[in-house]
Amino acid sequence: MVRGLAPPALDDAPLAPGLYVVATPIGNLRDITLRALDVLSAADLVLAEDTRVAGKLLQAYGLSARLERYDEHAAERGGAKALAALAQGKRVALVSDAGTPLVSDPGYRIVREAAAAGHPVFPIPGPSALLAGLSAAGLPTYRFLFAGFPPPKSAARRSFLADLAPIRATLVFFEGGSRLAASLADMAAVLGAREAVVCRELTKLYETLYRGPLAVLAADPRLEAPKGEIVILVGPGAAAVASAGDIDTALADALLRLRPAEAAAEVAAALGLSRRDVYRRAMAMRAEP
Repeated sequence: MVRGLAPPALDDAPLAPGLYVVATPIGNLRDITLRALDVLSAADLVLAEDTRVAGKLLQAYGLSARLERYDEHAAERGGAKALAALAQGKRVALVSDAGTPLVSDPGYRIVREAAAAGHPVFPIPGPSALLAGLSAAGLPTYRFLFAGFPPPKSAARRSFLADLAPIRATLVFFEGGSRLAASLADMAAVLGAREAVVCRELTKLYETLYRGPLAVLAADPRLEAPKGEIVILVGPGAAAVASAGDIDTALADALLRLRPAEAAAEVAAALGLSRRDVYRRAMAMRAEP
């Protein structure tokens, strides 16, 4: 805490009507934000992935609210009740079982429907297993892709991974403990010798991070079938070296749309090359008969 500054007071202003997308703890209940508590205490209706899980969270903070199930199987019924409440000027909160709603859950539907009906949508940011994993992994974060849960069957999973292999970014996955070893083995086979981090039970009592090449993690007996929630982070692979033909082909296309300097910048960024060198080649191509 900064010395001399008092902590912010709890907000007692009336909560405006609308849909509130509320992040909740992924494990440690103390990770909830003060603003999330403000919203949950004042909401007329709380849409929850599992009302039992949401009920325990509310009970932990001495809150009570009208809960309505909202998941893949109850989205139509729960969504209809939420839209009706919003039309009456009510305050509706959307929560998932843990973390930020819409990340690997169906909440985007009610957000889209509420926005289409003209109701305001308010993000209430907070915990996220995706961002928690990235913050502790030590892998490049300047560009990352969240890929969700891999398919459960190996053939489909390998095809899914093959589509992701060319992407120059840190890849982030969610996975269940029972499929972890099989997923890591397929990742090692398809993605190659990349550095990876497996995060287990983030923010919880048995939080553990395992680091190493994919093949080493796939063979680690501790990761054969661990209990708990799993986040897998896989670093970007080595950049492929572009051939002279690749550069000329990309430049020829870019020069049809852009000026030489702009074309050189686009191609250099796409192929990981020096912009100055690509610009020289672009000017040479322009000068060729």
